[in-house]
Amino acid sequence: MVPIERHSLLSDQRTTALVTPDARVVWFCCPRIDSSPLMAELLGGPEAGFFAVRPAEPAGRPVQRYVGHSMVLETSWPDMSVTDYLDCSGALPAEPAQRSRLVRVLAGSGRAVIEFAPRRGSAAVRLEHDGSGIEVRGGEPFPLRLQSPDAWWRIESGDGNDTARAEVDLSAGPVVLELLCGVDPGDPSTAEPQRRSATVEHWSAWAGDLGLPPLETDLVRHSALVLKALCHGPTGAIIAAPTTSLPQELGGSRNWDYRYCWMRDASMAASALVRLGSTREALDLLEWLLRLIGAGGTDLDHLAPIYTVDGGALPPEHFDPDLPGYGGSHPVRIGNAAEQQAQTDVFGPIMELIRRLGQAGAALDERHWHLVEQLVDAVALRWQEPDQGIWEIRAAPRHHVHSKTMCWLAVDRGIAVAATAFDRSTPAWEQLRDTIAAEILSEGWNPDIGSFTAAYGGTDLDSAVLAVGTSGLVPPTDPRLAATVDAIESQLRVGPTVYRYHRDDGLPGTPSGFNLMTSWLIDAKILIGDLDGARSLFDDYVGLAGPTGLLSEEHDPATGEARGNFPQAYSHLGLIENAINLADSAES
Repeated sequence: MVPIERHSLLSDQRTTALVTPDARVVWFCCPRIDSSPLMAELLGGPEAGFFAVRPAEPAGRPVQRYVGHSMVLETSWPDMSVTDYLDCSGALPAEPAQRSRLVRVLAGSGRAVIEFAPRRGSAAVRLEHDGSGIEVRGGEPFPLRLQSPDAWWRIESGDGNDTARAEVDLSAGPVVLELLCGVDPGDPSTAEPQRRSATVEHWSAWAGDLGLPPLETDLVRHSALVLKALCHGPTGAIIAAPTTSLPQELGGSRNWDYRYCWMRDASMAASALVRLGSTREALDLLEWLLRLIGAGGTDLDHLAPIYTVDGGALPPEHFDPDLPGYGGSHPVRIGNAAEQQAQTDVFGPIMELIRRLGQAGAALDERHWHLVEQLVDAVALRWQEPDQGIWEIRAAPRHHVHSKTMCWLAVDRGIAVAATAFDRSTPAWEQLRDTIAAEILSEGWNPDIGSFTAAYGGTDLDSAVLAVGTSGLVPPTDPRLAATVDAIESQLRVGPTVYRYHRDDGLPGTPSGFNLMTSWLIDAKILIGDLDGARSLFDDYVGLAGPTGLLSEEHDPATGEARGNFPQAYSHLGLIENAINLADSAES
C-alpha cells in the first residue's frame, strides 16, 4: 500500500488522475471528476483497475518530478522514463464537451512492460485489439479507447474482466500511449510533442504570472498549481479534492467523497490565488454561483453546502460495494449527505472573496453588487440559527462560534465592499455587524475555560474558533485571542499537526490532525506576535508535503503519514496564506 502523500496528481481541469512513485495510474475518473472510476486500485487493489508501465528488467527505485512549473509528470529509471499528462493543448480545459486524453510517453534504451486494466465496478470489461490500439467495451456511457500504434497487445481474461499486456522496445524510439475518454479523440494532425509542449505551457505560463512571496517560493507556486488543477475549466467550479474515501483514520469509517464544489472551500481557494495575483479563477467561480442562483438552483439564504461541478445536486450518499477501501478503510462513499446540512458559515468566505477581488482591482459590476446584497440579507435571516458548522458534524446543530464569526465577517466585508468598490453607504449593515459581534463576544467566550469555545455554552475547544482573530472580530492585542491560541496549542496541537476538536461527534473512531488548522494556528501566532513560533510550526508544516509537493487533508502524528483525501485544496491554500503572511510580517 503506497502512502497517500507519495502519489502525484495529473489534471486537465476536467478530471484528474493519481500516479504512484513507480508510474502506476491508480485513480482515474472519466470523463468527469465525479464519474465512476475507470481505475481504482487506490481504493480496491489491482483488481479494481490500474494502468502500469515499468522496465522489463529490475531497475531500482525511480525518481519522480514535475516538468518545469507544470502538472506534467516524469518518472525515470536509469534506462527508461515515462512522461504522463492529461492533455491541456488547444482549448480543451474550457470546452464544455466531456472528454479527456491521458497521455503516457515511454522513452529510453531498454524494454518496457505495459499493463492496462480498466474496470467498471461489477460491469464486465472487454478489451478488443485492432492493431492500432484497444477498444474498451462494457459499462461505458461514452467511447473509450487506448491508442497505441507501437504496441502489440496480449489480451488476458480473468474474474470477468480483460487485462491487456504488452512489451515494447524503447531503443526503436518513444512509445506513445493515449487513453481517449469521450466522444472526440482529438486532432490527430497535432503531433504528441507539440501537445505535450502546449500542456507544459498551459501550466507554466499561468504560474509565471503569479506574484510569489520570498518564502518557500517553489512550494507556494506548486500549491497554486494544485489549486488551479482543482478548478473545473468548463464551469468555473473548484473541487475540494479529487478523491473519495481516503480515510481520516486508517481502517476507520470516516471516509468522505470530496469530488464536488463546496462554496466555502472553493471561495477560500480562489481567495488564495487572488492574493498571488490571479483573479480569473475567482471571477469564474462567482460566475458559476451567479448561474446557479439565476437558474433557480437555490435561494442564496438556503445555499446548499455542496454542488456538483455543473451546479447540480449530488447523488444520494451510498456505498460502493465493489471497493474495500484504502488499507481496508470502508465504506467507500459516493455522494455526500452533508449536502442536506445547514452551514451558515458559507456566507463569510464568499464575501471575503468579493472583497479581495475589489482590492485587486477586478471588474465588479451590478451583478456582483446584487450578490453582496443577497449575502448580507442571507446573514440577516439566518445568523441566529444553529448549524452543523464547518466540520459538517453529523449530530444535532449547535450555535457554532466559527459559523457566527463567518456571518459577522460576511457583513463586515460587505460594508467594506459597498464603500470601496460600489461607493455605497450601509448604516443598517453596520448595526447588524455590531449586533452579531456583541453576541459572539458574550456567548462564545467561556471565562471558566479561558478560551473561545466550539459553541455557545460549551466547554469543548475547536481550532476553527481561531477565526475570531484571523477575521478581525477581535484585535490582535485582545488578551482573549492570545488565551485561545494558548488553549488550542496546549490541547489540540500534537507536534506538526493540529486537531480540529476532541469531542464526541457521534461517529466511531478518531480523525487525524487537520492540516488547515495547523495553518490557522500559524496565522493566529503571527497576529499575536509569536513570529518565532509561527515560523517553526510553518517549517514543520512544509515538511508534511510529499515528494512531489502535495499535501493531504490530514496528518497522523502517531505514524507520520498523511490521511484524508488527496491532494486537498484546504491544505494548499493554507500553506499559501501562511507564506504570504509570514513574509509580510518580516517586512513590517
